[in-house]
Amino acid sequence: MEKSYVQNRTRAHRMKRKRRRLLFIIIICIVLIILKLFDIFSSKPQPVKTIEFAEKIESVSTDKLNNESKGSEFPVKNVSGVEDAAFVEKYLNQQIQGQKPDGIDGKKVVYLSFDDGPSVTVTPKILDVLKEQNVKATFFVVGKAVEENEGTKHLTKRIVKEGHAIGNHTYSHDYGYLYPNQTVNSSIFMSDIEKTNQILKRILGQDFSTRVIRFPGGHVTWQRKDPKGMEALDKFLHDKDYHQIDWNVLPKDAEGTSKNAEELIHEFMKSIGTREKAVVLMHDTYGKEETAKALPEIITYLKKQGYEFKTIK
Repeated sequence: MEKSYVQNRTRAHRMKRKRRRLLFIIIICIVLIILKLFDIFSSKPQPVKTIEFAEKIESVSTDKLNNESKGSEFPVKNVSGVEDAAFVEKYLNQQIQGQKPDGIDGKKVVYLSFDDGPSVTVTPKILDVLKEQNVKATFFVVGKAVEENEGTKHLTKRIVKEGHAIGNHTYSHDYGYLYPNQTVNSSIFMSDIEKTNQILKRILGQDFSTRVIRFPGGHVTWQRKDPKGMEALDKFLHDKDYHQIDWNVLPKDAEGTSKNAEELIHEFMKSIGTREKAVVLMHDTYGKEETAKALPEIITYLKKQGYEFKTIK
């Protein structure tokens, strides 16, 4: 009798312990289910493929897209505020020839460009204005000026660091050397271009390169003076994927008599008129302090007129 009583109590105790364990497991399962449901409903459904595609697009470098557009009749035009040099070259050439440029699309775009620098007196002021206004520009540097001193080397690095583009404006900028007897000599010109390329690589790293060049005096000027010589040089440039960029707007900070900031602004407004795509030629070499003074108002005017700012690469 006593033994049966003990056995019954032991059995009851085991059953009670099993029920507790089962109840504990059920509670844990319920909690996990609730947490899972909460996680599902609190998260936004993500279009995975779209996101992955966007990330891939954003991760593609401008240089890669430029390379992919080589040889195409109408290359990639805009990559995050960057215009393909081939597009700008073609646009300007067609405009100069009196044709309707292929790139007319109703969108107002401006490409600020600065020649003949860097200089330790003017370039820093230009860069400060661009930084304050949050716009980017293209600097056509002269190799001799770049390697002039540690200050100009530092400014070249700053130009790239702050998101601006660099174009090659020859090493010497010497008309007598580059254009002997008022003719275009391909080997002399390209030797001067390559000399600047090597200087830029030493300062900015061996991976640096630029497809963009600007002729001292302008491509169209020497094309008119020596069409055969320029035809030969143009073929060489095309084969090497170089693109020459002239301009169609200027405040005349290197033409005629010296002008103060107010006069430069006036000349700029006359020059730009109603242009849809405006390549603006200015200078950041020594003695161009008035250009730096005029720049804030020029940029403000362009913003009010609805222009988008792009660099050329």
